[in-house]
Amino acid sequence: MTDDDLLALLADLESPRVERTTTVRDTDKFCEAICAFANDLPGRGLPGYLILGASDNGAVSGVDVTDDLLQKMASYADSGQIIPRPSLVVEKRSFPDGDLVVVEVQPSDMPPVRYRGRVCVRRGPRRSIASEQEERILTERRRHHARSFDLRPCRGCQQSDLILDLFQLTYRNAAIAPEILEENHRDLLEQMASLGFWDSKEQCATNAGALLFATLPQTWFPGAWVQYVRFDGQGLDSEPVDERDFSGDLISVLRQLDEFLKTLFPVQPTAVSVLREQAGTPYPTQAIRELLMNSIMHRDYQSNAPVRFYWFEDRIEIQNPGGLFGAVTADTFPSQNDYRNPKIAEAMKVLGYVNRFGRGIYRTQSALRQNGNPEAEFDHSQPAYFLAIVRANEP
Repeated sequence: MTDDDLLALLADLESPRVERTTTVRDTDKFCEAICAFANDLPGRGLPGYLILGASDNGAVSGVDVTDDLLQKMASYADSGQIIPRPSLVVEKRSFPDGDLVVVEVQPSDMPPVRYRGRVCVRRGPRRSIASEQEERILTERRRHHARSFDLRPCRGCQQSDLILDLFQLTYRNAAIAPEILEENHRDLLEQMASLGFWDSKEQCATNAGALLFATLPQTWFPGAWVQYVRFDGQGLDSEPVDERDFSGDLISVLRQLDEFLKTLFPVQPTAVSVLREQAGTPYPTQAIRELLMNSIMHRDYQSNAPVRFYWFEDRIEIQNPGGLFGAVTADTFPSQNDYRNPKIAEAMKVLGYVNRFGRGIYRTQSALRQNGNPEAEFDHSQPAYFLAIVRANEP
């Protein structure tokens, strides 16, 4: 967009594609605007613009544009508060009357997009919360876009195969704001469809819906489980001393793994000198948890192989079926992120099993360094699997 194009857009006070503000501190306002532009209710397929440093009348008033401000605006895409993850570009633009921050937001191909459980849309120049009919329009529009594997229909997974209470009591309440739920008069399947877990046309669950809410997802996804083995040695030929399988609906698997991990690495005192002890653990729970949650989120659910969580005498290996995906290559890992299962990633964020998008590897390495472990090693050379290796912290 040229400067002249930007000024023309600022001057068009009736445009649904621009929101002007003179503040730099209203996070809710910024995120609601980004969410509304990503939903693109008019369906024009054109980007929307959040402009900091412009008055309501379209005049350039200017703001103090710092690196921190630009990074803060860009971070909203990965914060996990707006889901599915929006696509946006942030830049500084300078004019004689002052500097602007321009946030360009692309229309999502996976609407409805929600900010803290609310679907924000623009009706002309005004931003508001979507009505049920507007949500339905956005949900139907998603069907016309190419769908990721987890949003495709899981034919054969009917309503009777689903644990609807699991959706209603666990997921829905976390995903949708309470006041929106109070005004929502749709039945559960319509609500599941609006969130990407039910295919109304095929009258079956989506793959994400089957994985998260089916009584036995392994009926359709034989590899959708986690195999844990602890070995008394350094190789697969060593004697296993503990074996467990984590299977069932994905929500229960995540919950069980979370509880299990809390018991694996107790902090124990280690002698530093004759008079002093220091608390320590061979593996920080946070790092292993991050790697394990990443493996579940990014794995290829069309594979019959499980996620393998193997604990050897000198290391832990976590291997998931499915190599690097999409925009992520050997050259761009881990700075670039992409999602084989964006709906599963969204669900894990809603349920609190991941905190931010695209930050798991950095959090892992930081936790390992703080605990005195070497940084994790990654084998992403094979298209069929991804392997993470964590070496023990030797006092």
